[in-house]
Amino acid sequence: MSQQLNTPSTFSAKQIAAAVYLAVVVFFTYASIFAFRKPFTVATFDGLKFWNVSYQTLLIISQVIGYMLSKFYGIKFISELKRQGRWKTSLLMVGVAWLSLLLFAVIPAPFGMLCFLINGFTLGFMWGVVFSYVEGRRATDFIGVVLAVSFIFAGGFSRSVGKWLLLDWNVSEYWMPFATATLFAVPLIIFYVLLEKAAFPDADDVAERTVRQPMNQPERKKFLQKFSAGVIAFVIIYLLLTIMRDLRDNYMGNMWTELGYGGNASVFAKTETITSLAVLGLIGMLVFVRKNMRAFRIIHVLLIVGFLLTGIASFLFRQSLLDGALWMQLTGLGLYISYVLFNSVFFERLLASFSIAGNVGFLIYTADAWGYLGSISVMLTKELLKLQLNWVSFYSQLVIVFAAVGVLASLFSLIYFNRKYKS
Repeated sequence: MSQQLNTPSTFSAKQIAAAVYLAVVVFFTYASIFAFRKPFTVATFDGLKFWNVSYQTLLIISQVIGYMLSKFYGIKFISELKRQGRWKTSLLMVGVAWLSLLLFAVIPAPFGMLCFLINGFTLGFMWGVVFSYVEGRRATDFIGVVLAVSFIFAGGFSRSVGKWLLLDWNVSEYWMPFATATLFAVPLIIFYVLLEKAAFPDADDVAERTVRQPMNQPERKKFLQKFSAGVIAFVIIYLLLTIMRDLRDNYMGNMWTELGYGGNASVFAKTETITSLAVLGLIGMLVFVRKNMRAFRIIHVLLIVGFLLTGIASFLFRQSLLDGALWMQLTGLGLYISYVLFNSVFFERLLASFSIAGNVGFLIYTADAWGYLGSISVMLTKELLKLQLNWVSFYSQLVIVFAAVGVLASLFSLIYFNRKYKS
């Protein structure tokens, strides 16, 4: 299968301006959304436990279950999402998530678990909604990686804001999640208004990246049957990445404390900002690779590089050849190189390479659903089996194993899709 690209080899000033506009707006839109999701993870709730499991872990698991449920339902909901009325869907989802944080502040433990179940379920749809504004453009690689990088930056920044409210303003651990979200509510509304004003993909975008449209059930079934082995491969890869990312994301505060940085509120934003810029620079360069299958092959190579970096860094750390701060930085970089590829360009270039008229949301949510199921399974296994490991030890061992499996699965995916393309 050869690709005939009859679109301009360069971008016009208008197209560049539109891409930069959309990239900036989606970055701050999703960064604001993240403030409704993650700041609570810096709270320890004074070691409070129920059923011999820490309240912090119970809240995290509840939120991840909500996320998982939204991903399974999102396979249908997001894949069939139409352009009209997307802002109403977003307003409803974020509004309910905000109210769930208010409810968490006023009801006694452990009933806050229900609040974070609702919070996770509603916010779980937002990635698919926001990415629907981005996909199907010649500049999607650049815009998509900016969007994906936003949750790395926002994960650290929103936690720093939450920690700041706890340490400097003496906000209680129960009110802090709502207070943090409230600080970002007005910026979110402003940026969503700007997002609605973004231009649709133009004729050059459609010619090079194929038209993007909702996918009904027969179309989704046809895709899964045609690429069944490849789907299994990328679901396994994404499963591994989601577990590694979710554990690091949810227990980052615990790991920094175990490494001796518990009193440093800025450490979250500092390390994640460095990672964000590095990932943005590396993956954003794919926008200059116009041939979709060539870009898809490069993406697989970068996936392997990301897995190798996390695995090697963790091995060296466990051999006391890396200090804790550098280990956190390098594992974060390797992890997010691979994770951001999936959330920004992997599925975009897959659809374009095989000229499939569909949408990225269906593929992301198919992989995401199983990823969050795996994340919950690992967290529950550690808690219920009472594994006597701290988070640093547990995570570093897990990453080494997952990195090895991830390299093998990425190689299989590369070979499989390459053969499919040539046939």
